[in-house]
Amino acid sequence: MMDGSDHLDKLDLASKTSSDVDLSTDTTLIVDISDALSEQDKVKFTVHTKTTLPFFKKSEFNVVRLHEEFVWLHDRYLENDDYAGILIPPSPPRPNFDESREKLAKLGQAEGTMTKSEFQKMKVELEAEYLATFKKTVAMHEVFLSRLASHSTLRADPSFKVFLEYEKELSVRGKNKKEKLGSLWKDLTKSVDEALIGGHKDSDEFFEHERVFLVEYNKRVKEAAVRCDRMAKSHKVVANCHIAISTHFGTLGTSDTQGLSRFMNKLAEVFDRIRKVEGRVSSDEDLKLGDLLRYYDNDTKAAKDLLYRRMRSLVNFENSNKALEKARTKSKDVEAAQKNQQIAKEKFDTLSDIGKEELQEFRTRRLAAFKKGLVELTELELKHAKAQLKLMTEFLTAFGKD
Repeated sequence: MMDGSDHLDKLDLASKTSSDVDLSTDTTLIVDISDALSEQDKVKFTVHTKTTLPFFKKSEFNVVRLHEEFVWLHDRYLENDDYAGILIPPSPPRPNFDESREKLAKLGQAEGTMTKSEFQKMKVELEAEYLATFKKTVAMHEVFLSRLASHSTLRADPSFKVFLEYEKELSVRGKNKKEKLGSLWKDLTKSVDEALIGGHKDSDEFFEHERVFLVEYNKRVKEAAVRCDRMAKSHKVVANCHIAISTHFGTLGTSDTQGLSRFMNKLAEVFDRIRKVEGRVSSDEDLKLGDLLRYYDNDTKAAKDLLYRRMRSLVNFENSNKALEKARTKSKDVEAAQKNQQIAKEKFDTLSDIGKEELQEFRTRRLAAFKKGLVELTELELKHAKAQLKLMTEFLTAFGKD
């Protein structure tokens, strides 16, 4: 699995990432990722669709998609002005297994300094880490599609239909240097524009509150994600230390003294079992809290982008009012100015109405997601703590009688 060879994994996606909280009961379009093939430099996702919507040719079908095609789909939504008032789901992260492969390579180099048992345990740990990363990658791509499929407007986009239904490759290419430079310039221009209109106070209390709240909320979520990563890594370090401790106790268990040998071997077994529990603690914290925080870091940025688009529309509307007043004062091009003002007003009103609904739904969704994730994490933490306590209690009780 970790030597760069192809790996086909029939993934169990019954337990998705904690960021996936489905608030919709609509079953007219259900999209999931049934299989995934991990290769050296890419992952092939099998996207499975089941639908009763009339604009699809079949009621059930599968297509194979690469990560770049998910990014292409996300960009199609982001670049469409018709969706300016909609919170576009964040693009799934690029599959990255470099860290796991690097760890395995270092383990291979250190094989001569370890016992066979210790090396095998470390290898099993790294393979489990790789598989967890693989499953999370697949799940995050599925969450992106599920969000689109459950949205009454986004699900009807022609590009989404092509993505789900077109059986051949989409032949999506990466951006060339000129296009990357253009994207960089566009992002820079947007950042400058955000700074310029950032001090523009919104007369609508709802949107002004959301703007202030989301800036601080995004900051807190980002900080929490960093701290959660540190916590999960610390548990992983402890688990790896238990491997060495267990191995050394096992070595001491080869003593000729029967009582000492039995004690050391049992202690080695206990630490090995505790190591497995500690590894599960790390994985659960990363899945139930780390992934949740990282997802809502990105989703909050998408919500802030929605507010930026609305504010830009408001500024355009205000500028069109000024232009109309100027035209009336000069009695020149009044009809054209009135038309521009009306278009700007309609666009702003529509964007505001849709945006308000989107932000209210975003609040409901994130509250449900965090409640679900934190409850599940707490239950798992208690379960693992009880398991560790039981292991140590049974060990001490057994040898306390001798």
